[in-house]
Amino acid sequence: MNPFLRRATEYIRDTTAFLAITSPEPIKTFIANHRRVNDLFDFPVRIIGSPGTGKTMMASLVEFRLIEAILQDQSSQGNRTLAAALAAAKFSDGEKPLVAAIRLPMESEYREFWELPYEPAVKTKLVLSLIQARAVLGLVRTLTANKQREIEDVQFITRPEAEAQKTQIGGDDSLEIRERAREVETLVYNIGASLIPPSLDQIPDEVQKPYQPFETIREIEITWRGERIRLRPLVILDDVHSLHPEQYAALFRALSKREIRIGRWMMMRMDALSPSAVFRTSDDEALPGLKHDRDFIDVVMEGTTSRKDDRKLFRKLANDMANRYLKLVDSLNDRGHQTMHSLLGEVLPSFPEGKLKELETTIAREQRQLSISASRRIALEQEVESYAKGAKSYDLSQDMRLAMVRILMHRYANRVSTQTLELFGDPEPAQPVKASSGVADGARVHLHHRFDRPLHYGMDALCDASGENAELFLQLAGSLVSRMETKTIRNQDPTLTPSQQQDELRNKAKEIIKKWSFPYARKVTRLVDELASKCVENALLPNAPLKEGANTIGVLESEMKSLLTSNDELALILKYAIAYGAMNAVRDYGQGGKSWCLLELSGPVRIKYGLGFDRGNFLERKVSDLQAIIAEPQDA
Repeated sequence: MNPFLRRATEYIRDTTAFLAITSPEPIKTFIANHRRVNDLFDFPVRIIGSPGTGKTMMASLVEFRLIEAILQDQSSQGNRTLAAALAAAKFSDGEKPLVAAIRLPMESEYREFWELPYEPAVKTKLVLSLIQARAVLGLVRTLTANKQREIEDVQFITRPEAEAQKTQIGGDDSLEIRERAREVETLVYNIGASLIPPSLDQIPDEVQKPYQPFETIREIEITWRGERIRLRPLVILDDVHSLHPEQYAALFRALSKREIRIGRWMMMRMDALSPSAVFRTSDDEALPGLKHDRDFIDVVMEGTTSRKDDRKLFRKLANDMANRYLKLVDSLNDRGHQTMHSLLGEVLPSFPEGKLKELETTIAREQRQLSISASRRIALEQEVESYAKGAKSYDLSQDMRLAMVRILMHRYANRVSTQTLELFGDPEPAQPVKASSGVADGARVHLHHRFDRPLHYGMDALCDASGENAELFLQLAGSLVSRMETKTIRNQDPTLTPSQQQDELRNKAKEIIKKWSFPYARKVTRLVDELASKCVENALLPNAPLKEGANTIGVLESEMKSLLTSNDELALILKYAIAYGAMNAVRDYGQGGKSWCLLELSGPVRIKYGLGFDRGNFLERKVSDLQAIIAEPQDA
């Protein structure tokens, strides 16, 4: 099976297989480089990202069993790279572990407790007891895995001031602590799984007794290569968005107690947050009494301090990830193909003679319509030639140069009135008409739409189309790899031409959009389709005013703030559009002396509609314009 299409890392049980495809870049980017990396084991941490940003992969990587496997086997370059990333993120000192982490998937059974006929406080206590019991059992299990050490070698170090609590978790003895955790897990699980839940007075006494290992345990001491070392416990609750919203809020509040000395991370999707939080404003209103950065820390797995850096970092991550996966594709690896970028051809074939003549005819016709003199056209052609000589781009073939001349002709005509042209013939405009990379970008888009010249091809384009989302990258790359495998089976060179890449990416993009099934997906689709169509209209303007054209909508920041604090349906639609990768929001973008909220169309939308990946090119719209698009026909 194509490993690019097997994206759910939680289903890969074999440690060696998991490490072979795991990239260190997410933990380096989002944990090691976090501005509060030294506090991430002291405060409750929400790790937030859209589906596919790598939350579960990162949670799995930092589990103790994997850290132990990595540190004990430094024979491969991959493990050495992972070990360096773990050390940078404070999970080890390079030689021995510093943290004992366990990942608990928050499956549907936890949410079922919220349906029990008890008071919210009782339901929260039951779930919290179940989580704590399973965390203790998970820690014991991972610390004694593969007979690395016996349970007697594991000692839970409790807080000196927690004498009373120490008794109710089983005392100091690890065997007793494990047995107490087993007892609590069994009793609480039976309550939640019962066909008919027991009444409050029928709940076993052992469940009603206090059970607070999170508030009791401070460290864990184990034997490591013949010496005793102490580890900081870390419990990672994966997919907490599966919980009922009220249940999540109550659990988060319970885990925010300052008496808790173990690390607690909660991995969650963005759609579990309020619209304001999804738009990177604040989520304090959703958690009254708790303040961001004071009581909890957020790690958002989308974006760093610089969007230019985001793109650069993701390209590095994607290249590393693609090459790791490619080694598992036997048909390609057996033939010595081990790097993704080398299989994505970037040299375009010669432009067909018939299409070249059609382009020349169009330019000649428009030259007459615009009253452009022969001498002015020669000057514009020389401007393009001069640019081409000094440009670094190799994509400046004859068709590109003609398309650039066409854009310059229209820019010249816009800067010199028709009346002036008729009276003076060939005046110099106040603002000179210059060839530039922006003109070249506009020419590529024009040629793509008119002559189906490939626009999206090469490794950088594949990375940029993914919008810093690892799963989306693997989906797009997987479609390309499938095409490569087909060519290999037919004894053909597996390298894909730009046209083949464009076809595969366009088909995959349409498939991804068609499969959107999140809340408000139908209205999100309507919104992005309409906005993308307007962007295409702008991109195809003959003078290419926004270079390769718009691919983003800009709404005044003041309007967006008002929308996000309202109960308008549009706020929810935009929330889900961003949470599920149909759009990306950029706040407080300054341009023209105004502050804008940018709504960037996602990579699949841009591929489907033939838009470029350059950032900052936007069309101005009002909130009312977006509301009109999503309005039902009968409401219009």
